[in-house]
Amino acid sequence: MSMCIINRSFGTHSGSFHADDVTACALLLYFEFIDKDKIIRTRDPNKLATCDFVCDVGLEYDTSRRRFDHHQADYDGDLSSAGMIVKYLVDNKIISDGLYIYLNSILIYGIDQIDNGRWEPKFGYCSFSQIISYFIPVSYQSTQDQYDDAFIEAVEFTYNILTKMILKFNYVQQCKSIVKDLMDEMNECLIFDKPMPWIEAFFELGGESHSAEFVIMPSDKHWKLRGIPPSTDKRMEVRRPLPNEWAGLSNEDLQRVSGIAGSIFCHKRGFVSIWKTREDALKALKMILAKKK
Repeated sequence: MSMCIINRSFGTHSGSFHADDVTACALLLYFEFIDKDKIIRTRDPNKLATCDFVCDVGLEYDTSRRRFDHHQADYDGDLSSAGMIVKYLVDNKIISDGLYIYLNSILIYGIDQIDNGRWEPKFGYCSFSQIISYFIPVSYQSTQDQYDDAFIEAVEFTYNILTKMILKFNYVQQCKSIVKDLMDEMNECLIFDKPMPWIEAFFELGGESHSAEFVIMPSDKHWKLRGIPPSTDKRMEVRRPLPNEWAGLSNEDLQRVSGIAGSIFCHKRGFVSIWKTREDALKALKMILAKKK
């Protein structure tokens, strides 16, 4: 007799948990495949057999049966249950290729690597997997109910993080056409009329080979002149720093050295500066470009 599947249910192992099973569950909740009141944490194979989705337990990776485990000896891939779920979502066209790449690059890849023992956190760096580990009850004598409650708390936290990540991704995509138009029109500096995220779109659109070295953009009530990074993975570097003599100066000191009345601030690392008006920022840009020639 076949086992009756509980529609929209999620099964995972009981006891302690990690970022991969937590994130797999949060992803399925976010994209409305499962219900929070149908999360079942157990190692009983009979109970797991009734679950619609099963993650991180069961020794089976079969997307047609919605089984997503990576612990079996015959699986030699790089994914944890989190990576398996996000791949399931893109393969079934629930998410776009762009969102798949984005989620992997900022969250999922790291979870997969750590859960599979392929990356160790470095001193002074706290990974998302470490953050989730702090949701686990401290006492080794904690009850199963306490572990289950902590799992739900970690899933809710991750759900909220995913919500913010995806909101950011969608907003970046909305701004992408503006960034592209500026990249087509401008060679040395991209000048924006309003503040918006641009770095992600810039590099998605082939920014590594674009000639622009600076960005000018409104910043609160003022204007920002910022150097463009050489690549997306070197965001704290710039293709061309602001003048060394400006570095670390502000207000009157920067006004005296730059000769621009609307000077406000230049970061000591020379990657960003703030000016009172658009015209002031353009004057600063003109000075920098003149030194280049």
